[in-house]
Amino acid sequence: MHGTYEPDTRTGAGRVELVGLYKRYPDGTVAVDGVNLAIEDGSYCCLLGPSGCGKTTILRMIAGHETPTDGEIVIGGETMAGLTPRQRGTAMMFQNYALFPHLSVRDNIAFSLRVRGVGKAERYREADQVIEQVQLSALAHRLPAQLSGGQQQRVALARAIITRPRVLLLDEPLSALDEFLRLQMRSELRQMQRRLGITFIHVTHTQLEAVAVADQVVVMEKGRIEQSATAREIYASPRSAYVARFMGGQNVLRGTVETVAGGIATLRGPGGERFALRLATDRSLAGRELYFAVRRDHVRLGRADAATPSINAVSGRIRAVEYQGTYVKVTVDPATPGAKAEGGGDGFVAYVEEGDYFRDPVLPGTMVVGSWQIDEAHELASGSATAPAV
Repeated sequence: MHGTYEPDTRTGAGRVELVGLYKRYPDGTVAVDGVNLAIEDGSYCCLLGPSGCGKTTILRMIAGHETPTDGEIVIGGETMAGLTPRQRGTAMMFQNYALFPHLSVRDNIAFSLRVRGVGKAERYREADQVIEQVQLSALAHRLPAQLSGGQQQRVALARAIITRPRVLLLDEPLSALDEFLRLQMRSELRQMQRRLGITFIHVTHTQLEAVAVADQVVVMEKGRIEQSATAREIYASPRSAYVARFMGGQNVLRGTVETVAGGIATLRGPGGERFALRLATDRSLAGRELYFAVRRDHVRLGRADAATPSINAVSGRIRAVEYQGTYVKVTVDPATPGAKAEGGGDGFVAYVEEGDYFRDPVLPGTMVVGSWQIDEAHELASGSATAPAV
């Protein structure tokens, strides 16, 4: 194989480290604000967050298309300062695929090797191998306009991986696809990453996309990392109110600590509600306001009556009922405004298993109570609960 694109087989060659990374623009805008992050060699990492949070800027700085204002980018133990995109051993797959409309699938894929000076016979041989990997052999001589969106994406992916990068960077790779194709292609991306064994860094604003494909999910807001962890930890154990709201599936509540005993705090909600919360560490917090999250699928919903629990419960009137297939989303307008879930306009929400709901359906206007066990609530870091509604 030609020396200019021989794969880097050194252990840890695809490990990426961002150290004190900043990006400020001349108008004073701070796009990336002191990011520290380690991405392991051969892993699949998703940078996740709303538009303008800095995730694409980070991707472009890793690729060498943007220059950091401060900080370091280290790949495989080597600092990338001063290196061109081609010298970094990275490849970027753009959101719009950037295919050459006048070139066939085969020539589009071989183009990266052509600009590296690889001979025609060798680059076509390599292109044909990659075309087979992405299952496009029957379409090798078609033009991009003759392909579906999913097929174009495979061509873009093949063109990126033919250079044998140690890190593949993907900028919103699924955003242009319809829902059915998006589900299919995210599975194919994950399988491809496992087969290749190289580091993937994937930018997305879609929560389900991130948790479906990633070993590591990095939730960002305003140029900073809110939490970096496994997909399961991010979803089930969000660290902050922001992450809980942004990831969805959680009710974020708050209350003022009245007492602490045996690692359990009793809280008084803004509307007088009473909550019991197991603390992450046993500490004195009397008078402090705490945020906590309760997963919507852990809320037990029942009709309001004399047996309504006196603690860890929110009562109110059903505003909306939405059938979601395996569960029913029930949105409640709490009787006391202080019990409303923080950071959005969804009210208090329960995900009721389909069978349970239809055995005793409750309709909009019905008074109900949603309750949970103490260990089904999760303490959050204090701070703003504001996040885009899910």
